[in-house]
Formats: sequence, C-alpha cells, structure tokens
Amino acid sequence: MKRYLSLFVLCACCLCGAKAQSWTADNGNGTFTNPLFYDEFSDPDILRVGDDFYLAGTTMHAVPGLVILHSKDLVNWENVSYCFDRFDFTDDAFSLKNHKEVYGQGIWAPCIRYANGQFYVFSNVNGKGLQCYTAKDIKGPWTHHNMKGDIYDLGVLFDDDGKVYAIHGYGKVRCTELKPDMSGPVEGTERVIIPEGNGVGEGHHMYKINGMYYLISTDYRPNGRTLCSRSKSIWGPYETRVITADETYGYHAASLTQVPRGEKYRIGQDGTKFGLGPVDKDATACSNAHQGGIVQFTDGSWWALFMQDFHSIGRTVCLMPMTWKDGWPMVGLEGNLGRAPRTWFKPGFQSVAVQQQSTEQATHAPYERNESFDGKQLGRVWQWNHNPDDKMWSLKGGRLRIQSQPAEQLMWARNTLTQRVIGPKSVATVELYTKGMKDGDICGLGNINVPCSWLGIMKDDNAGTLMLQSFSQYNADPTQAPAVVPFASANGKIWLRCIGDYDNDKMQYAYSLDGKTFQTLGQEIPLSYQLITFQGSRHALFAFNSKGKKGGYAEFDNFTVEEPCADRSKNIPFGKTFRIINKATGRPAVCDPHGILYDTHANDKSQRTQFQLIDRGQGKVSLKCADGRYIKVYGEGLAGDVRFTTNEQDAEVFLWQDYLEHDFMLFSLRNHRYVGKSPTTGSPYSMDYVGPDPARRNGAVLSWEEMK
Repeated sequence: MKRYLSLFVLCACCLCGAKAQSWTADNGNGTFTNPLFYDEFSDPDILRVGDDFYLAGTTMHAVPGLVILHSKDLVNWENVSYCFDRFDFTDDAFSLKNHKEVYGQGIWAPCIRYANGQFYVFSNVNGKGLQCYTAKDIKGPWTHHNMKGDIYDLGVLFDDDGKVYAIHGYGKVRCTELKPDMSGPVEGTERVIIPEGNGVGEGHHMYKINGMYYLISTDYRPNGRTLCSRSKSIWGPYETRVITADETYGYHAASLTQVPRGEKYRIGQDGTKFGLGPVDKDATACSNAHQGGIVQFTDGSWWALFMQDFHSIGRTVCLMPMTWKDGWPMVGLEGNLGRAPRTWFKPGFQSVAVQQQSTEQATHAPYERNESFDGKQLGRVWQWNHNPDDKMWSLKGGRLRIQSQPAEQLMWARNTLTQRVIGPKSVATVELYTKGMKDGDICGLGNINVPCSWLGIMKDDNAGTLMLQSFSQYNADPTQAPAVVPFASANGKIWLRCIGDYDNDKMQYAYSLDGKTFQTLGQEIPLSYQLITFQGSRHALFAFNSKGKKGGYAEFDNFTVEEPCADRSKNIPFGKTFRIINKATGRPAVCDPHGILYDTHANDKSQRTQFQLIDRGQGKVSLKCADGRYIKVYGEGLAGDVRFTTNEQDAEVFLWQDYLEHDFMLFSLRNHRYVGKSPTTGSPYSMDYVGPDPARRNGAVLSWEEMK
C-alpha cells in the first residue's frame, strides 16, 4: 500500500503547483511539440478549405460518432462536430442489447472531403459497408447515406472531370468509382491499380497535385512504414517510395492484452485471466508514425498529420513537416528525410501575418474535460459506450443521473458515459451520490479497456450495508476476495479518483469522504493498448445492476481532470546549471580539455560536466560549459566534430526537443540531425543522429540534472 500511496502523493504534489490547463502542442513561442493531442485520435484525415483546416477521426463503438476538429494553424484545434449522435442501425449490437456488441468495430478510418459546395465524410461500419455523411456546414446537420459495398479503410478523390473514386484494399489496392449522389459504387468499375507484391499497405489517402495522382498508404508487415505511390493516371501504373519509417519519437511498442491459450474470450466475461504480452523496448513494430493525411498550409508548405501509438493512451496525432524531393512528398527536412522533429516551428510562423495571428489567438486544447453537469447538454468531450437508452439518463439538478440496468459486468453496462484519458499523466476525480441505489446496483468510476477496471459502490440488501470495491479484470481470480471496505456517509456522497501514469502504462484508484484526503484501494493496475476494442483507456461513469434487476440510480457531479505535465514552460532549464546525462549509458557529458565532447564516470560533478543554456528565442538554444567554452559543430557533425569555441557568437544553435521528465534532444538547425554519442563504439559526441530509437538508448536522447 505504501508504494501506491507514494504514487498518489507524487501526483497530488505536482497538481498543487500546476497551472489549470490541458495539454496543447503549442509552446507559445512559435513552436509546437508533438503529439498534437495527448489523448486518442486515431486514423486522422486532414482537409483544407480556404484558410480553415478540418481533421476527422475514428470513434469505433462510441457515440456521438466520427469526430471533426477545426483549426486555423494546424496546431490549436477545437471540436466542432460529430457526424451523428447515435448509430441509426436497429441491430441490438449497436446498443449493447441481448449480449451483442460492436467493440472493436463500429465506425472507423474516415475520409473527409469538400466538393460541390458541401462536406463529405466517408467511413466504414463493420457488416454494413461504406457510409457517407454530407453537410453544407461543418457543424451539421449531417445527412447519412448508406452506400453499402465492400469498401473500407479508403481514400476518396473528387477528380477534375467530376468523377468520384474510392481507393481501398490491403496489398492489392483497388479503385472503384462512386455514384455522385452517394447511393453506392458504380457497378463494374472496380479495378486493381496496384498489384500485390509492391509492399503497399492500407489506410489510403488519395490526392491530385499538379496533375499527378499521389496515394499515401501505411503498411504494418513486417514493420510499420508509410509509403507514397504516384502515377499520371488514377488507374496506374504506380511507382512507390517509403516516405517515413521508424519515427517513434522514442516510444517503443506497448504490451498487448493477451488471453490464455484455449480460453475463449468474450467481452465482459469476469474470471478471464487476462495477461499482458512481452515488451520489446527496442522494437518499432507498428507503433511508429503512420496512417494519416497530408495538407498544404496557406504559405505553401506541406505537412503530414499521422497517427502514432502512445502506449495505453491509444493512437494520437503528430504534425510533421514535409519536403518535396524529386517529385516525392517526403516526411522530414532536407538532410534527414523520413524522420521528423518532435518540436518544430509552427506552420507559417516565419511570416509576419501568421506571427500576428498566433499572437492574437491564445493556445487552447480541443476539449473542455471538466464537467459540472449544470448545463442542458453534455460537453463535447463525452461519448457513450454504444448507443444509450435516452430514457435511462438525465441531467437533473446540476448532476448526471444514470438509471441502473441489468448487466453482469461493466463492459455490458448500458449508458456508460466515457471520455478519453489524457497523458502523459493525469488525475480524474468525480463526486458520486449513492442515495438512489437499490439492491444489486454497482456504480462508480471505471476504465473502459480490455482488461477493464473500476472503483465503485455496491449495494447488497443481504449484507445490510454499502460496500466500496476496487475491481480489475487483469489476472482477476474470482476465488479471491476483492478489495472491499464498508461505506457509510450521511449524505451518501463519495469522491472517486483515477490516478494515471499513461506513458508508463499504470493507474491506481483512490477515494475520499471529504474531497480532500484520499486513500488508495486495490492494486496498481497495469494498462495496455489492445486490438480487441481498438481503443486506448477511457474514463467511464457507470451504473448497472448485477442481480438482473431494474435498479435505482447513481448521480455524478463535478468531474475534473488535472494534468501535472501540461505546463511545459519550465521543461527547458533556462537559468539553471545542469549536467547532461546520456540515457543510453547513464554517464554525464564532459567538455574534454582535448577539445571534444565526451563522457565521464557517473560521479563526476566537476566544472567541465556543468552546462548552462543561452536562450536564442523560440526554443532555440546554445550550450555553454561552466569553464567558459561554447559547444560548436565543425564540418558535417561526424564523431569528433562536436567541439568548442570561446566566442559566443560562433556557438551552435539547436532547437530544444522536449521529451518531458527532463529528457531532451538537441536538434541542429544546420543539418536537421541530432547530437548523440554511441554507447558502444567509444567515439565522442557527434551531430549525425537521425533520431531516437524506441528505447531511447541509441545515444541521442539525453537527460538534464540540475546542480544544486
């Protein structure tokens, strides 16, 4: 218990001094730091209409569905629309009825386009085929067209001659013409445009640029890569290039949920002993930046918005500069094509107009996560787990009331209200009122994931009291007694809390009877990203009856999310004296008298291991050793070229790459590569590293340690 309490105390201390803000990529100085959002936004597709940008993303089984964000600068985003409030299919599975569900299915991989004076969003629903939603205004109302057909994970092109094409398929890529009224595919038009054997994957995004057809696709076999295929005709032939690979920003592939061999998994089945698969910290797997769209900014520059796996958070979006090279849209910058910096200058920021616009527009996150439930509608961040029964929930008296319906377990509980967790760390708290509960009711705060978990109140008339329980499906053993304590409160009120360290895939539940002093309950829970629901972790407000009855109700109020890492203003150690520790070796850098940057033993805290930053503005820095010398790179940045100068004006200028928790990289604005030192060769520091490896131990990722 002490270990869990220490995790809680650490988070609580961080929160006391943190600003009340949510993660935004905008650093406020003309730069941004990926990810754009530190919560799930998978399968992004980007659209520009005039000076406005729109981003559509997957929502799977959650409703409202098909989320759309709006931006003026590609960095600050606002949620402006969903394409539908609920699935309009009558199947029980879309509403969690009769033990039927669409976990890991639903609607996914959208394509957003604008033509003929209206917006189009194409997507697939498992078992229902191709769907299209149209609207004159991005905020709706949206009209649903069920186009059917076996077309999914598609890209759509409205060509200059008025024809509409859908590009789809894995490996063997097909092109099918669509009817202009969106009533379905044009019969007999499907053709293979890229045969199997060309290494092309799925998740297609088709563009026509200067008369040439460009198809952006992603492949996962044998490893994640993003490719571009181009042709002078929509029908081919196509030639293909890899445009980015291995860009993980130093995040290895996460552990995947596993079910024991021979045991058939059923969603929500208590007693299933879930396990987490092995983690290879050196593996890129498919967690690297991949599927997504590209767009041209108003100043003519090109950008990719690709998703990347961020452990138990799920898949989210990174903004990556692009460089056209020999007619190919390559991710990255000249000198380091295929990779992209985590921190870079905002699109168009060098222009006076965009600088003025950026000054006038405050940085902001796409969602307001805190919820008082005082309004007539739920905040845009909330989504129901499958279609809700609208007769069984309400906003009443400044609280959310959920009527308890029969369910054997959280994953089968109808009217469960969810929102995505946000990383890298966050603490979610909600007030729960229990006076409306009846026998067999269970209500509380949970995590919709596989395995799922929750902290809640149980009412059992046979026991004669309310019980507070923490439950986790992870390695659950039904023969062992759960973590339970009696609950008694004069007003039936309790505070429930989820403490999440999502970059490190773990969380802990806690509770309070006064809203001030919190006590943890239950085990520290390991988290994963998994391909059963194809979603990351989600906070869940729930009420269900475990005895098969129509129960009472639970009421929720004042849901808050606090983010200790959202304020990144002090992550760059300006005004401090610090050592630079190489993450690969654990050894500090030293300004060798011979004139090179090398490393030394871990306990060396001499003057030559101490550094200070020279602020060059907009996140640009130079490094000064405490002995008075400045780091300078001579030549191309090979081993031995990182040396020193006594002239501050000659010092090398780097763009600081913030990797949080004092981790960083130094990005050269001359050759677009990074400073690093091999942990194995014995060579001195050089400036020829293309980026971090997934485990952050190739010698390019550093950590700073303040000297007291």
